[in-house]
Amino acid sequence: MSAAAHRRAVELAHACRLINHGPTVLVSALHDGRRNVMAAAWSMPVEFTPPRVAVVIDKSTYTRELVLASGCFALSIPCRAQADLVTTVGRTSGRDIAAPDDKFARHEIEAFDGPALGLPLVVGCVAWMECRLIPERHTEAAYDTFFAEVVSAQADVRVFAAGRWSFDAGNTPLHTLHHLGGGSYGVIGDVVQGSVLRP
Repeated sequence: MSAAAHRRAVELAHACRLINHGPTVLVSALHDGRRNVMAAAWSMPVEFTPPRVAVVIDKSTYTRELVLASGCFALSIPCRAQADLVTTVGRTSGRDIAAPDDKFARHEIEAFDGPALGLPLVVGCVAWMECRLIPERHTEAAYDTFFAEVVSAQADVRVFAAGRWSFDAGNTPLHTLHHLGGGSYGVIGDVVQGSVLRP
């Protein structure tokens, strides 16, 4: 069964849960026929209704140019099996690749079009979000943080269903990556169920 067969829409009320555990994300953007993808270690939910997220995109990146020009971006949440891909797109620049090629073509990264904005979403990841930028001119000029509203969300039901992540020994290759620096990643591991303490 193909990975696409496991992809399902996620209710927007649960969209922020896709990144609330701090995974490394792939940020992709598309403008005027040009697309790019980069890795980002810093992303987080900031509001639930409507779902809004923040992601840090360095001023030197080509992805940032495309995000500012198009007013939108996508987040794909990669898994353990994609550690080399994440490192590669995080250490190379799409600006250095002559059209019509791009990082997707050069590194043979498969993508599919997002359902709401048509943004390139990376195949093989375990969750995806399309986001519309919330313009913050002062913030964008002074900092590297972007705020956006999530307009579509999807996840692989083998690890995310009914609004919850489910990581266990049976789906280890699909566990999310967490950046530790220098091309090293922690992989989500044991899950501990908490209970309310009784006085």
